Amino acid sequence: MNESNLELQQHLNSLHFDLVKKSETYIGYPNCQLLDFENLSPFLNLTINNVGDPFVGNNGMNTFTQEKEVIEFFGHLLKLEQDDLWGYVTNGGTEGNLFGLYLAREQFPDGVVFFSEESHYSLKKIVKMLGLKCCVIPTQPNGEIDYSELDRAIKSLKHYPVILSANIGTTMKGAIDDIKKLQCVLQKNQVSRSYLHCDGALFGVMLPLMEEAPRVDFGCAIDSIAISGHKFLGSPIPCGVVLTRKSKIHLVQNAVEYIKSFDSTVSGSRDGFSVLVLWQVIKKLGVQGLTDRVLDCMEMTEYTLKVLRQISWPAWCNPHSNIVVIKKPPVPLIEKWHLASEDNISHVILMPGIGREKVDHFIQDLKKSKSRQPLQNLTFRSKGEVHENPIANYL
Repeated sequence: MNESNLELQQHLNSLHFDLVKKSETYIGYPNCQLLDFENLSPFLNLTINNVGDPFVGNNGMNTFTQEKEVIEFFGHLLKLEQDDLWGYVTNGGTEGNLFGLYLAREQFPDGVVFFSEESHYSLKKIVKMLGLKCCVIPTQPNGEIDYSELDRAIKSLKHYPVILSANIGTTMKGAIDDIKKLQCVLQKNQVSRSYLHCDGALFGVMLPLMEEAPRVDFGCAIDSIAISGHKFLGSPIPCGVVLTRKSKIHLVQNAVEYIKSFDSTVSGSRDGFSVLVLWQVIKKLGVQGLTDRVLDCMEMTEYTLKVLRQISWPAWCNPHSNIVVIKKPPVPLIEKWHLASEDNISHVILMPGIGREKVDHFIQDLKKSKSRQPLQNLTFRSKGEVHENPIANYL
């Protein structure tokens, strides 16, 4: 059914109005709300395809020059030596995780993937896609992996290479797995074959810009890291960055003559426009601008915790996190404010662009709902049973 130009525009106007209205109460998911990319609109009338390896180029229309600058920016931020730097702009955090574990599998085909029960849902999907064995580790109450349980699991599977996927900020609680402690577990068990991937979707950019934050970079001997572009950095199109060591890329690299490049990435055709978005963000803000943005987020996090305590609404936050965990509000508030919720908790994420006015509006809604029903204490529940050997069915 064909629509007239007028009908089409009316439909788009209605959709735009609806989305703008929703954005006014959007505080439960990690999307930067400081978007300004209208100057890039002329590029939307061009087919920009970054198929292939950004460090090689291709036969078509691409933004590889800008993509390499984006990769080099994050490589410098995350202490990856220039002569061993490799990465590309992905379609999002899940693709970054998939690439990291794909690379790990090619290095250790018989490896077992260890990750916590509060890891992103993409991990279970990815290990299934890659045909890898996995072992899901229980977490501590704050969402951080239980290191003693990890030690026990690795000890029981000591004949297998260890592929660790660390959470640099869990989805619901913003918990950060301690890289040093993970490596201590590996050393304790004398693991000689290991690969350490980091899911740094939100905090992968933020932590290097915070004073006294735990170090998560290639100076800590990680092997790969996935970062989302549409979260802290801000993009109207979901995207991300994955970084790894160039010395490992031969494991997944294949020459493709007709594109005049190497097939080194998970996806074939890749979006060249989102590369421009990320490139513009880092060019405009630089390290100092991004650092200022982090400080603003953390100040708003402290403010949000303060006002929640003032109305006696149970709330807490992990160190170095802008994710405030709260007692789950009534369903109408969850829907209005787009709150991610699980079991008896929800969370508010203080992303760039969320100011006091929006937080105060949310607090007023909480106060009204509180007057209608009693609150219970905020408690923790395990997401699943703890098995003696979660991998037993695979072996």
